[in-house]
Amino acid sequence: MDRSVLLHLATALAPATLMATVTLSSRLRWLHEASLWRRFNVLSGAALLCALTSLALQWVQPAPPWGATALPQLPWLALSRLSALLAVLVQLLGTVIGVFSSRYLQGEPGRARYVAALGGVLAAVHLLLLANHWLVLTAAWAAVGVALQHLLCFYSDRAFALLAAHKKRIADRLADIFLLGAATLAWWNVGSGSFTDLRQHLAHGDASIWLQMSAVCMVVAVMLRTALMPVHGWLIQVMEAPTPVSALLHAGVVNLGGFVLIRFAPLIGASPAARWLLVAFGLGTALLAGLVMLTRISIKVRLAWSTVAQMGFMVLECGLGLYSLAALHLIGHSLYKAHAFLSASSVVQRTKLQMMRGAATPSVFSLVAAPALTILIIGLIQFLVTEAAWPWWWSGVLAFAWAPLLWLPDPRGDNAQSALWRGLAGLCMVSGLTTVLLLTHAAPLGVTDRPQGQAGLVALFAMAVMYVCLILLQLRPQTLAGWRRWSYAGFYLDEIYTRLALRLWATRWALPPAHPHGHPMSDTTAALVSP
Repeated sequence: MDRSVLLHLATALAPATLMATVTLSSRLRWLHEASLWRRFNVLSGAALLCALTSLALQWVQPAPPWGATALPQLPWLALSRLSALLAVLVQLLGTVIGVFSSRYLQGEPGRARYVAALGGVLAAVHLLLLANHWLVLTAAWAAVGVALQHLLCFYSDRAFALLAAHKKRIADRLADIFLLGAATLAWWNVGSGSFTDLRQHLAHGDASIWLQMSAVCMVVAVMLRTALMPVHGWLIQVMEAPTPVSALLHAGVVNLGGFVLIRFAPLIGASPAARWLLVAFGLGTALLAGLVMLTRISIKVRLAWSTVAQMGFMVLECGLGLYSLAALHLIGHSLYKAHAFLSASSVVQRTKLQMMRGAATPSVFSLVAAPALTILIIGLIQFLVTEAAWPWWWSGVLAFAWAPLLWLPDPRGDNAQSALWRGLAGLCMVSGLTTVLLLTHAAPLGVTDRPQGQAGLVALFAMAVMYVCLILLQLRPQTLAGWRRWSYAGFYLDEIYTRLALRLWATRWALPPAHPHGHPMSDTTAALVSP
């Protein structure tokens, strides 16, 4: 085997192998718990170094003959620049979360179980990023859920944590069924379970009805794993888990659905039903979750609803064929959510200061002019950076999504002096996002956009309606007062899913009759978790 190919193989497989070693070593009872985090930090740092080396080899050296299709001698695995970049991101987040957890869980029992589960999650995610076969993808994604289940139930005496883990288990098993259905249909039609063969089959002809059905099944599996409405409730209720677990879940695990959709872009593009399914559920989730987030006070709960809304936007972008935007969204959301959860205490302090000073209401002019100014900035930067033009509705969708960044406070308010700085900061953020998006669109990551015109017009109209609702909430909050109760309750979608889930699959685990500190469990909690 060629030496460069062997180096690609070693650096690509090393992160998953090292993280699996963390899991196995943490389950050895004769090892002292004091060395748990030391071993994790050393192996995690080595895995990060290997992931960086793999990315450098993918970016600097010429692509090997097998390119982004399959690894030599291991055709069930594949490596691309996007997967190598995401492997670095995943391992970086895992390393930071591990260091944070070593201090956060100091003195807690069950740390060996926590380290083993954390290593298992990271190993399974690395394997999923390398998957080039339906069986590997299904097994890796199922392993992520199994390992994450132990982290979500770290505090076994918390009823809502157990309820959330149970609802996630149901969603995962349904996703596994749909993923296996997609694999069966595609395998039977193509004659192979390899993703490379699937792409070659789609490139040489139109997709049959069976491949379109496979795309629909795969999309449903992704929506279940990505916690779109109405199966989103477990993502909100896992706030009972330790904060670093929330950071790992919201910054890494939930975002895997976006990577899978990007990986299956040719299959999704060949199925109109799959595309419209992504647009409908992604758009509905983004709109509803955005309204719910505005009514919540708890910092972590707001962050959780923000994740639901962002997952809706990411799925919508894939349904519109904007895969480069979805890749940028995936990376940016992962970094932002990891920082937001790990610095939740400082967010609480800043929020208290803002409440003491009083929040400034945006001016009417900035509310109305922000979309037009955003379109102008996007068009100008597009003209300066690249000659390739994207569809006009793409600019409109981005304008309505980024326009709140340009909202300025009312000059009559107490914070009018900060209007200039806020305006400059908004201009810098919109300009930076547009520039990075254009660079991502032009970067050789193996991501090809396939814009869908009709779906784009629907998304543009829905984004305009959402923007009008945001304006009404800012200027006339009493106009939408009747929606506040429904919005605060999440439109009661999770209650319906919870009752249905407990009726179809009753819980089998038991709770202690009383709280560890001697307080009895409330009747409401007992009713929620009883079979």
